[in-house]
Amino acid sequence: MARFAVAKRNKCLAKSWENPQFARTVCRFRHPGAVGEDTILAEREPAPRLRLRRKERIGQILLELKLRPHVRIAELSERFDVSAETIRRDLESLSEEGLVNRAHGGASQPAHRHYPGIDERNRARVEERERIGRTAAALVQPGETLMIDAGSTTLQFARFLAYRGTPCTVLTNSLSVATALGHSADVSVVLCPGEYLSPENAVIGPDAIEFIARHSVRRCFIGASSVSETGVYETVRGFAAIKRAILAQARESVLLADCSKFRAPDMTRVAALDDLTAVVVDRIPYEPFAGALAQAGVQVLVAGEDTSE
Repeated sequence: MARFAVAKRNKCLAKSWENPQFARTVCRFRHPGAVGEDTILAEREPAPRLRLRRKERIGQILLELKLRPHVRIAELSERFDVSAETIRRDLESLSEEGLVNRAHGGASQPAHRHYPGIDERNRARVEERERIGRTAAALVQPGETLMIDAGSTTLQFARFLAYRGTPCTVLTNSLSVATALGHSADVSVVLCPGEYLSPENAVIGPDAIEFIARHSVRRCFIGASSVSETGVYETVRGFAAIKRAILAQARESVLLADCSKFRAPDMTRVAALDDLTAVVVDRIPYEPFAGALAQAGVQVLVAGEDTSE
C-alpha cells in the first residue's frame, strides 16, 4: 500500500507541474491507514499571462471570426488580458478596413455582396481598361518611384508601363502587377509581404500595411470598386486599408476608373475626392460627379480612342 501511495503521489505531482494551463493545481492522496483525511502535496500559483502585441491580437481576432460567425468584446478582453476599450478600438479599426461588421457587444463576419475576382474582371471592359492603362503609363517619368495597388485596371497600367520600358521603381501588393512589370528590365519591383488573397492574386493585412508605411513615393496609382461625388469606395476584403496606406505615402495620387465605376458607394469608403491628384477615365464623368471633382481640384484625364504609340 505504501509503495502504491508514493507512485500515485509522484504521478500527480508531475502532472500538476508539467501542464502550464493549470492556473491552480492541487493534488491529494490518502495515506495508507488514514481515515477520511487527504494531504495536499502541491499547490501551484497562477501562471502569468503573456500579452500579445496588437498585430498578433488582430490576427487572432480575424482567425476567430473564420471559425465562428460572431465574437464578443467581453470574451476577447478576458482571453487577451486587455481592457474592453482596447478590444473595442481593435474592432473599430477592423470595421473601418472592411474586415469585420461591428455589432452590439462585439463583431461578426462581413457580409459582402458578390464581387467578381480578378480573373473575371480582367475579361470585362478590356478595351476601356487598356485605354486607361496606356494613358496612365504615359504619365510616368524616368526615375520615378511609384506604388500600384491590385486591380484589373491597374494591371493594364502595369502592362503598358512595362511595354514602354520607363525606368522606375514600383512597390505593389499585387502579384499580377509584379509579374507584368517583371517583363521589363528597366522596372525595379518591390513586392509587399502579407496575407495572400487568392481571388485577387494579391496580399493584404497588417504586415502589408506596415511595409507600405515604411516607404514613400512620388506618385501612386490605385483602382476602386466605385467612385462618386462622395468619394472612393472599395468592396474587396482588406483592400480599403491597403489603398489608404498607399495614399498616405504618395505625394501625388492617381485613380484609374472606367465609367462602370461611376455609381453609388460600395461597402467601405477609402478616401475623399480631395485626397486625389488626378483621375484617368474612359469618358467624361456625369454631373454631379464632374462638378465634385472640379471643386476638389482633381485633374480629369480622359483616355483617348487612339491606341497607337
